[in-house]
Amino acid sequence: MSEIPSSSKVVVIGGGIVGCSTAYHLAKAGVEVTLLERKKLTSGTTFHAAGLVGQLRSNANVTQLLGYSIDLYNKLEQETGLATGWKMNGGLRLACSEERWTEVKRQATTAHSFGLDMQLLTPKEALDLWPLMNIDDLVGAAFLPTDGQANPSDITQALARGARMNGAKILEDTKVLSVDIQDGIIKGVETEHGRIECEKVVACCGQWTRVFAKRYGVNVPLVPVEHQYMVTERIEGVDADLPTLRDPDRLTYYKEEVGGLVMGGYEPNPILWAKDGIPKGFHYTLLDSNFDHFEQLMELSLGRVPALETAGIKELINGPESFTPDGMFILGEAPEQRNFFVGAGFNAFGIAAGGGAGMALAEWVRNGEAPFDLWPADIRRFGRPHFDEDWIRKRTYEAYGKHYTMAWPSEEHHSARPCRKSPLYDKLLADGAVFGEKLGWERPNWYADVAGGEQQGDIYTFQRPNWHAAVGREHKACREAAALFDQTSFAKFVLKGPDACDALSWIASNDVDKPVGSLVYTQMLNDRGGIECDLTVVRMKTDEYYIVTGTGFATHDFDWISRNIPAGMNAQLVDITSSNSVLSLMGPRARDILSAVTRDDVSNEAFPFGKAKVIGIAGCPVTALRVTYVGELGWELHVPVEYAIAVYEALHAAGKQHGLINAGYRAIETLRLEKGYRAWASDIGPDHTPDEAGLGWAVKLKKNIDFKGRAAVEAQRGNGVKKKMATFVTDPDVILLGRETIYRNGERVGWLSSAGFGHTVGKSIGMGYIRNPEGVTADYIKEGAYELEVGTERFSCSVSLAPLYDPKMEKVKA
Repeated sequence: MSEIPSSSKVVVIGGGIVGCSTAYHLAKAGVEVTLLERKKLTSGTTFHAAGLVGQLRSNANVTQLLGYSIDLYNKLEQETGLATGWKMNGGLRLACSEERWTEVKRQATTAHSFGLDMQLLTPKEALDLWPLMNIDDLVGAAFLPTDGQANPSDITQALARGARMNGAKILEDTKVLSVDIQDGIIKGVETEHGRIECEKVVACCGQWTRVFAKRYGVNVPLVPVEHQYMVTERIEGVDADLPTLRDPDRLTYYKEEVGGLVMGGYEPNPILWAKDGIPKGFHYTLLDSNFDHFEQLMELSLGRVPALETAGIKELINGPESFTPDGMFILGEAPEQRNFFVGAGFNAFGIAAGGGAGMALAEWVRNGEAPFDLWPADIRRFGRPHFDEDWIRKRTYEAYGKHYTMAWPSEEHHSARPCRKSPLYDKLLADGAVFGEKLGWERPNWYADVAGGEQQGDIYTFQRPNWHAAVGREHKACREAAALFDQTSFAKFVLKGPDACDALSWIASNDVDKPVGSLVYTQMLNDRGGIECDLTVVRMKTDEYYIVTGTGFATHDFDWISRNIPAGMNAQLVDITSSNSVLSLMGPRARDILSAVTRDDVSNEAFPFGKAKVIGIAGCPVTALRVTYVGELGWELHVPVEYAIAVYEALHAAGKQHGLINAGYRAIETLRLEKGYRAWASDIGPDHTPDEAGLGWAVKLKKNIDFKGRAAVEAQRGNGVKKKMATFVTDPDVILLGRETIYRNGERVGWLSSAGFGHTVGKSIGMGYIRNPEGVTADYIKEGAYELEVGTERFSCSVSLAPLYDPKMEKVKA
């Protein structure tokens, strides 16, 4: 064993593909790095990975990250002199029903949006590429020529050699006993062979990561699940260039190996492993083969590959893999502990993601932020429910079972529910609410007219869904009368202290130094000018702000604000999400209803848009915010939870004569699309600046106030933008779901970041960025002729930079 160093700037823990990739990229960047592996490289789960490498995901940047893996694997053997087993033999995906074919065609459009060549094939064309299969039930297939397969252990060893060639130290048989953290600062790691002083730790410990990180207060929601695949003897007709094959309708995948086949899959009833902890000394270890459990996949595979019936079986490999509650891996700096980074939970696509994930994690370690927006994989996407082992297990069990099932639009999880409930949950359920879930919160998506015979539940489809008419009712009521939305799940913080104003003025890009009672919509930017948070702040007192942000961003936004309070400033951030319910009263009759339940003056003169007041309703002190995300006159009413039912009943009693109805989140979506309101994580994020997003008006450049990201915004304003957000409108029969490709004058220029139906304008609506390396102006956008590719078909559309509904804000400010 090499001598253990006394210090290293960064210590990576774990010698699987992700740990070795992270060390490789850190070393290439000139960072002093030491990788510690308790046993041997690849001896955790990497050694038994199946090794399929696919690229396409539903997110552009995750797809880009997987594409980076392929670029790296293409050159790694030449760079290091070690074979990797990498073959770019392409990947086939089959469709055996009309609904699956629709999904595949939409996936092909997503691929085109992200710059991938995904080709649609007839059953005969698919057979020509994969002659061993039976195509009797095949509707069609898709082929990605740049997909492939690799030998996981060989790639990992090549990455390790590349890391060593660039100065990294890699120590096997060196168990980490503990991380030394003093007053919240990482000082070093203690190993069984001595101490290493370090500033940063990267936990890439695979299925051990959750237990290890938990010792330091860091939550990593992952679960080991048994995953089996079969390796056959040689089969006649299997050649080395056979593409990988995914047959999701039969829950199975295939790849060539030494003239035979590897066949595995994702059964609907997985077996969770190590419920009482991973056995001590578990390494280079496989689990007992479970032929009875694998039989269901075997039966499905025989219908596709009849040759398997007579093929000799070399082995049935059963090894545990880390899976997560949402099927996406976990990257980033832990919100609970500065300089503690995580790369884990790869859901059986760690080989496909390994190269890119290591690159992204290395950049995160070096620069304190991801190289580009990786929100779907960001560790800060998790929240309170994800601390509970039982909750994680239930949701991960479901996620594993859905690995190859249809990815329906707007599909909700059903496991581990209900978890977090508004005080109004039972009342809303009785009123026909169909709930969705976000970060454990039950949220009404829409309301069924049960008395009128509507089913109180979602029926998923790629066509217009069963809730379309119901959402249209709620939308119409909000536009013409009034609607009440239960938005209790909003994340809510208080920033308080003598320096609260100065701290928030630095973090926020809009001017928050306003009189008490002022409400400010603002972004918070990174140093590149990208939008890290998009939220509302209310100045409650001279030294106190109330901050409201989206449900799913509770952990992320709290982390961003707290870590960017300048050193030495006296300002404390507290999460008070659970203390307040939120009832959003919206629509042209909202003032009539509100004035009937409060003695306070809610006229436009006394209570204008962009203001907040504490008013009385039904004996309750209500913090009323004059704000909207649906484009109508309205108030968010923030109510202590114990008063929620009383306030709700008072509003409905007064609202009955004004046509007030309950409405859900799917109506919010259709309403906000008509208004062109942006949504963080889809339309805006760390890769988008305010000027690109059409939000430059909310940036305080005219004031001589420095703020984080200001220099980047000023520089961009001088140079112009290369992408710009616009709204697209097309025929109502064209179903837009997001990620459809945008063409300008026949050339691909972007994709839709969000989409839906506008019930007031009667059209399908999408929002997305028009990109051009030479620059994008309003004139450039207006001069083009546009089409949208939907399921590989193109449809003409119109484009607008202004909101489709009430562009002058007359309704909102009435």
